[in-house]
Amino acid sequence: MPKAIYYVSYKLKKGTSTEDFLDAAKKLNDEFISKQKGYISWQQMLDGDTWADQISFETMEDLENFKEASKNPDELAQNFYSHINFTAKGNKLHTYSVERSY
Repeated sequence: MPKAIYYVSYKLKKGTSTEDFLDAAKKLNDEFISKQKGYISWQQMLDGDTWADQISFETMEDLENFKEASKNPDELAQNFYSHINFTAKGNKLHTYSVERSY
């Protein structure tokens, strides 16, 4: 089965410190996301004021299990989410299967 990608783009809340946001992301990754079955990597990207996360998993089933496990965010996830403007125009969430890599 091909790799699966969880891709989300978003903006941070006004006044959010990039350093605080990235620290929250690192803690969430180190203590939760990276421990999920099939986890490969998490890239955080920035274009102007739009952030994008790409989290890779071995299979779509692993990604779906991660999404299910994330439905009840713990303190680490809540801290990460507290920096994100969920109502900003342009926020997007996609789940992709990787059909080919070069």
